[in-house]
Amino acid sequence: MEYRINKRTQDKISVIGLGASSISQAGSKEVVETLRMAYENGINYFDLAAGDSICFPFYGEAFKDVRDKVIYQIHFGANYESGTYGWTTNLEKIKKSIDWQLKELKTDYINYGFIHCLDEETDWDNYIRNGVLDYINELKKKGIVKHIGISSHTPRLVEKALDTNLIDMVMFSINPGYDYHHGDYANGSSDERTNLYKRCESEGVGISVMKPFSGGQLLDEKTSPFGKSLTKIQCIQYALDRPGVLTVLPGIRGKEDLKELLKYVAATPEEKDYSIIGEFAPADVTGKCVYCNHCMPCPMKLDIGLINKYYDLTLAGDNLAKDHYMNLEKTAKDCISCGHCNNRCPFRVDQMKRIKEYFGV
Repeated sequence: MEYRINKRTQDKISVIGLGASSISQAGSKEVVETLRMAYENGINYFDLAAGDSICFPFYGEAFKDVRDKVIYQIHFGANYESGTYGWTTNLEKIKKSIDWQLKELKTDYINYGFIHCLDEETDWDNYIRNGVLDYINELKKKGIVKHIGISSHTPRLVEKALDTNLIDMVMFSINPGYDYHHGDYANGSSDERTNLYKRCESEGVGISVMKPFSGGQLLDEKTSPFGKSLTKIQCIQYALDRPGVLTVLPGIRGKEDLKELLKYVAATPEEKDYSIIGEFAPADVTGKCVYCNHCMPCPMKLDIGLINKYYDLTLAGDNLAKDHYMNLEKTAKDCISCGHCNNRCPFRVDQMKRIKEYFGV
């Protein structure tokens, strides 16, 4: 398992995490065994925006002896008083829900306390007006909440929350469909979404990814908005290549789904290659590097995707990215202008033009 570090919190987070929307479809025994199997295979990050209340004690049972080694992302606003998932910005209901969740999870602290489902301007206003943000800050001062996060499908609202400098983690919906304007949660232009990812990277705010398969639509050519299917491995790699992303959180229904996800760990570069999306990239994405590395291998052994990412982040104001670039074994100065990368790029990026710009970084 690969791990990435949240720069703001120093947490070491597995690149594959788990969502909880569907896991209760399995029986209690299988849920506990599945969660334990995930942990034993290196998964340490778990989102608790569950589909219903029944699964919470299963997490408590599965991780009761390793609680300090797993990371919970718990949502202030997810409400389970009816037994199934509900959403509220009412402070008293949120307090009751959080107390109940902690009890069922057999824990007395929350790694990441999330403001839940921030999709409309009124949502942010209500969370502040009702005292929910103050409540999370109060719990953070007491050490019950270690870090603060938000979940959202709307770039401009994430930007607004980031302006407070309180946010350490963002849960955001990322997949080629949404980034290319397809789907119910494809909020924001491609530039707005990309700029958000770059800002998170620049400020050290981690991104945990929800809906990496667009609710399964991308996995079937009959439902894919592009008329072609992608694999789970391709979707996971696409999300992990976005700036700022630390972990991808697919939902699972049991052991078999988990086994499918774990195939990513041993997947080959060919299996991870998602460059096929270049065939259906919209005009406003064409000509922009998405770091897919389909241009590789470079005859001079330049890591072109990584160089592009560092360069883009430098332009976004990330001085650390500039330092990382300057410390690469091979930089743009080693380019011999052979044009191999231009010829292979599925997004029709003029790498020859960009590579000249790198000299000024």
